[in-house]
Amino acid sequence: MDRATHLAAGMRRYVADLDWLTAYQLPTHAPDLNPAEGTWPVLRRTTLANRAFADPHELITAARRCLRQLPYRSDALDGCLRGTGLPWPDHDDITH
Repeated sequence: MDRATHLAAGMRRYVADLDWLTAYQLPTHAPDLNPAEGTWPVLRRTTLANRAFADPHELITAARRCLRQLPYRSDALDGCLRGTGLPWPDHDDITH
């Protein structure tokens, strides 16, 4: 389903119209190339580390709280992106 959505003609046109956006078509079933996979080790080392949760709701709440804070941690995001091995510019190259 995810692959079909990203290959849709409308999505290709949308990406083509944005000259500042570069899109990469990743192979199907390639979790090692998915930057989102790198967020789980961040969760395990921080919010979820050495903690016993009373119920699934408590675990979900803690994970959501950490994921909401993740966009403010450029070091963690850069690490997730670099972990894929895909070409990625330095943070300074993007902001300056």
